[in-house]
Amino acid sequence: MKKNHEDRNTNGIGASKTLKMLVLVVTIAFSSVLSASTNPVEKAEPTSVTETVGNLLKNPDFQFNEDIGAMVEIVINQDDEMVVLSVDTKSETVEKYIKSRLNYKKISKEVLRNRKSFKIPVRITKSMF
Repeated sequence: MKKNHEDRNTNGIGASKTLKMLVLVVTIAFSSVLSASTNPVEKAEPTSVTETVGNLLKNPDFQFNEDIGAMVEIVINQDDEMVVLSVDTKSETVEKYIKSRLNYKKISKEVLRNRKSFKIPVRITKSMF
């Protein structure tokens, strides 16, 4: 009879360890499933005005045979929108393109860093078509 009592104590301890181990395994499995199902960051916000302007000027809707450069002067209005003051370039098409893509586009306050005017060099590379 004494032996049965000792067996019960041993089984109780073993069951407790087994239960703790099972809970640990389930917790690890559940946490790995949660971390795998999170959505990745789609795209980081631009970190500078130059990068923002570059993103806005991607994929021009016209073709040209040579690289075209321009110096763009912009100011930021009270609504955190860009306003193009001037575009110094030889191409009227490029000037219109830059103004249409940049004028009154919002820009994040983190990118501005308390500045309100910028001169940005722009180079549009020749079409590959």
